[in-house]
Amino acid sequence: MTTNTSNSVEPDPDGSEAADEVFEEIDDRRSLTGASLVAVAVVGILFSAFQLWLGARGFVFEFTVPAFGTVRLASLASLQIRAIHVNFALVMAFLLFPGATGTGAITRRIGSLPAVARNRFGDSPVTRVAEAVRNAVWWAFVDEESTRITPSDLALVLLSTFPTAYYVTQFDEITDVIRVRGLGGAGTLGEVVPPLAPLELGFLADYSLAYLMGVLAILLVLEATRRALGLLLTLLVSLFLLYAKYGYLLPRDLPVAQTFATSQLRWNQIVQNLWYTVEGILGVPVGVSVRFIYIFILFGAFLEMSGAGKWFIDLAYSITGTRKGGPAKASVVASGFMGMLSGSSVANTVTTGALTIPLMKRSGYSPEFSGAVESSVSSGGQILPPVMGAAAFLIVEYTGTPFRDVVIAATLPAVAFFFGMWVMVHFEAAKRGIGGLRRSDLLDLGPHMRRGWFYLVPLGLLLYYLVIARLSVGRAGWLTIVATVALIAMVAAYNERTGPALVGGILAGYALFAVSLFYAGGTPIDLLYGAETAEYGLTGALRAAAPSLPTVVAAISFAFLLADPRGDAPLLDLDDDVTDAGAWFDERVGVDVAGSRAGQFGSFILKSMDSGAKTATIVVVAVAAAGVIPGVIGITGLGGSLRALIISVSGGSLVLLLILAGLAAVIVGMGMPTTVMYIIIVVLLGPVLPEFGIAILAVHLFVLYLGLMADVTPPVMVAAYAAAGIAKSDPFETGKQAFLLSLNKILVPFAFVFSPGILLLRTTDGEGSILTGADVADLGFFLPEVVAPILAVFAGVYALGVAIIGFYHADVRYGARLSLVAAAVLLSVPGMVLLPASAALGLVGVDAGLYSVTNELVARGVGAAILVVGLIRNRRRAGGEAGDRPTAGDSPDAVSQ
Repeated sequence: MTTNTSNSVEPDPDGSEAADEVFEEIDDRRSLTGASLVAVAVVGILFSAFQLWLGARGFVFEFTVPAFGTVRLASLASLQIRAIHVNFALVMAFLLFPGATGTGAITRRIGSLPAVARNRFGDSPVTRVAEAVRNAVWWAFVDEESTRITPSDLALVLLSTFPTAYYVTQFDEITDVIRVRGLGGAGTLGEVVPPLAPLELGFLADYSLAYLMGVLAILLVLEATRRALGLLLTLLVSLFLLYAKYGYLLPRDLPVAQTFATSQLRWNQIVQNLWYTVEGILGVPVGVSVRFIYIFILFGAFLEMSGAGKWFIDLAYSITGTRKGGPAKASVVASGFMGMLSGSSVANTVTTGALTIPLMKRSGYSPEFSGAVESSVSSGGQILPPVMGAAAFLIVEYTGTPFRDVVIAATLPAVAFFFGMWVMVHFEAAKRGIGGLRRSDLLDLGPHMRRGWFYLVPLGLLLYYLVIARLSVGRAGWLTIVATVALIAMVAAYNERTGPALVGGILAGYALFAVSLFYAGGTPIDLLYGAETAEYGLTGALRAAAPSLPTVVAAISFAFLLADPRGDAPLLDLDDDVTDAGAWFDERVGVDVAGSRAGQFGSFILKSMDSGAKTATIVVVAVAAAGVIPGVIGITGLGGSLRALIISVSGGSLVLLLILAGLAAVIVGMGMPTTVMYIIIVVLLGPVLPEFGIAILAVHLFVLYLGLMADVTPPVMVAAYAAAGIAKSDPFETGKQAFLLSLNKILVPFAFVFSPGILLLRTTDGEGSILTGADVADLGFFLPEVVAPILAVFAGVYALGVAIIGFYHADVRYGARLSLVAAAVLLSVPGMVLLPASAALGLVGVDAGLYSVTNELVARGVGAAILVVGLIRNRRRAGGEAGDRPTAGDSPDAVSQ
């Protein structure tokens, strides 16, 4: 692993080494070299190229050759595309992750056979046979050092292509026969592939080829899940599969068991539902991955490989580094940026933590607090617009909400969470007398912005495409990637000598396109390929030429790179992984190719595609495996029974139901990817919560927020564990503090469930919609249901932050901390108090509907009063203790501002 570092604020070498060690410990991927490394990179690049084609051209694979015509290779259906998508992920998983490392129960026993035989039989033929068996198993299956691809991996790669090949070549049988007559009506191996008829022996003759391919696909997905995501998710999915087959055996005369009892199903029914419909493995989650998730993961990879990650970290330190507790505040900002790009709590913790955690420790924060800050804020990247994490795109699909609306709704809650983190690190710094970094240790903001302002362009374009132009998510992602590539091409080609000519060439190219549109009705490319033309006025031509600007920029810049491949590129500062990959290639071929600026640009594109594929592999495998769960729930009819059970357990109480939902999200999320947690909880609880009048978007964001708590919740706390490894701190204490620092991820979602105005939603009859100008003008609604909740939730987050840290100008006493927690609840979620109070009064015969907008405002006012009084009292008490408090100058470990 290569860790991004700032050019100005260097991390402690121990921090980088610890980050590498932690990454190797938690990442099970192989460390490949030579031909194996190239092979995996080629597959990854092909995977990304396939997805880029889908983003640009859709499901039709054709191209036009000027003066020759259109060549069509294929036109595939959605299910075929999804099968290919999963197939790529399976191949990558089998190549990247070892199937066995010799530490499992079975391989340990096989590995001990020679020693057992030698102890019993000495140096005999039996011992030699045992050694031969052990060596054969090790050669075929075991990769002890995680450095080689075994024959069994290659066999699985080959087998994974069979179900997809059947999908692509026999789709007519799937649509015309299987969907009507079931798998039993499909052809056998010999009927589908006549040359292979002699192989029809045993089970190959007893079952249809479609059934065998479906079983093979399910088993391969389970194996890829075991390798990439661990045994826990594999066992969970396997349990659902067994439930689908044997759930009918549950006794129907027991109160709980009868809820889960199902009708008897045959294996061919289960296989058909899970592999040949949109209800199982190739269902909604994989469909979202094909259309949305992969393209945005790829966008994040392109942006990160361009050097944006390093630039954002330096920007965070330039803005906040000199403030009180500057390194921790920089961690909040930088980890938000990086988490938005990576979409992974653990990866973000390790990448940015290598820099931020050692600096936080050196400035005076404890190792446990340093690790807790980094892991807590890193897990927040998946809720930060505009990119967010993979679960955001699942929200789009499951709710039918445009991604633009998801981004708008998620913005204020995300800001509230990061505001809360800022408050807590500030008061921890004040409590410990921690200052900031010296300005001389940081880059100046002005020159830094001038050097890398262009990194903000892709994010700005993404927002434009999504929010203003209202393009589809996939199209917006594709166009933003094109713009990013064009931008980096221009940066690679630019220097003081070529700058004027480069800019002039780009303007000339744009003018050529506009003139061509004005006079000929099409761009030069349109005319070359014989596309339809139209009439444009001058203004229309200039506007219509704008979308072609990235193509013009890329073409002109690439021409400059080819004309002068070894010129200097002062603004080009690619990620270390790109430069390392280029150096590796040059070393192997013995030619300085990747070292040139043209070679660096090529390395950037290929490494971005490779990195994106490796990141996406885990997500695609996760959503494919998770698709089994809703598939089983659908075919068994379990959903309705669960809905009734959940409502019965909650007693019809919204407060209790939300608490149960939150606990379920945290528990299920432990050790699970966020996407899998989200799918499971939404499938189980999603249909229930809207019945209480909650906007469906609020329900899904609620599940996402609570699920992210699992990354820092003991005992699993994967992000906190990674941070503890870098901080060299006690893992459990780090996890405990990270959990406390993340409590805003509980407070904020509860707040917007009760007050959807925080999400900028207006709810009518349970249906939520983004606020319009008319809603803002309706002051009787806007002030009490939007403005008041927003101000109150920020005040509540502030109160909770002070209570958690226990410091405001002086140590906050225990009773005062409890009052601040009460203030936070009353400010942010008065419904959590009013609804139970109404229910309690109902138990004693008093019919009091306390939950109303007016009473909410009163409760928020009470909370605000408690907060203000508590802060004033603590500040007054601090007046007499000012001399006893440590200051930045008093602390020998603090770095003065």
